[in-house]
Amino acid sequence: MIDFLMRIANLCRKELLTILKDPATRAILVAPALLQSLVFGYGATYDLTNVPYALLDQSRNGASSELIAHLDSTGVFHRVATLRSQADIREVIDTEQALLVIQIPANFEQQLSAGQTTTIQLILDARNSNTAGSAAGYVSAVVDRYNAELRTRAGAPPSPLVIESRAWFNPNLETRWNLLPGMIAALSMLQTLLLTALSVAREREQGTFDQLLVTPMSPLEIMIGKALPPVLVGLVQSSLILLVALFWFGIPMAGSLVTLYTGLVFFTVASVGIGLSISAVSANMQQAMLYAFVLLMPLMLLSGLTTPVRNMPHVLQVATLANPLRFAIDLVQRVYLEGVGLGTVWHNLIPLAVIAAITLPLAAWLFRNRLV
Repeated sequence: MIDFLMRIANLCRKELLTILKDPATRAILVAPALLQSLVFGYGATYDLTNVPYALLDQSRNGASSELIAHLDSTGVFHRVATLRSQADIREVIDTEQALLVIQIPANFEQQLSAGQTTTIQLILDARNSNTAGSAAGYVSAVVDRYNAELRTRAGAPPSPLVIESRAWFNPNLETRWNLLPGMIAALSMLQTLLLTALSVAREREQGTFDQLLVTPMSPLEIMIGKALPPVLVGLVQSSLILLVALFWFGIPMAGSLVTLYTGLVFFTVASVGIGLSISAVSANMQQAMLYAFVLLMPLMLLSGLTTPVRNMPHVLQVATLANPLRFAIDLVQRVYLEGVGLGTVWHNLIPLAVIAAITLPLAAWLFRNRLV
């Protein structure tokens, strides 16, 4: 047993030295994780903070000016054009100067004064349906507040039904609160899978794999020695992204670090098993990179990171059961935001363990066949 552990430790030391001896490689292990977490935290967001709009006010009176003042005071809507006629609408929408156009009819104030229902028209640039729908919802909220003020000013009784909403786990409904916890698993998987996939392929190209084969190590020992360093690297990268989420973006963590890292260990081992299987069947680094990139895109798209798995067709939902990232993202988000324990997320560990139990022996079997 001591000899076995010493052989594994020596191989792990060799792998870590191979990874860390090159300054460029050291930078690649740290810089992309930090850069990508910042980019996703700031850039990949569905939150609307700047909505350019154009105004076609055919009423031009105090009531319409008051409504527009409510809109401008939100800090989200910024008027980029004041139109004179309906013919001007097409130009500002087609050239993407404005996300929406607000058209107020000429009899707007008269109908309000008479207590009649009046309508304002929104013309939306729906080439991005999510953004357009969110902008329309913001305008509806402003109009609702304006209506409430009109009722109060006229002395009318308040509405009998008032909706008061409360968002759990994300009070301000910020996209990064949902996205960054998921990136703790997703971003570490990107580099861990690539690093592992290139491990054996690199040695085959350099000719050092043949030297490894003549050592007393068995294929199982080679697989373990190749797996442990990427697992360590993956956990370090997850920790970097966790620190960015906690201290840079200020997203509070509700759960336990023990629960979080238990899930990350299972996930990283499963990812390394996939990477080692790719590496074992690749004749060179070019093939390994090609196989890894072909696999990474479906894994990311079918993970539930940006689109819920339940909204996918049933066939794709079944396909996601072979995706370790799906279960890791669900586990990390629930532990981070909801504060749940292992008793709640244990079901996510089972498929991760199954994937690892399939891919790691598969990699060892492929190594053994290579020996023959």
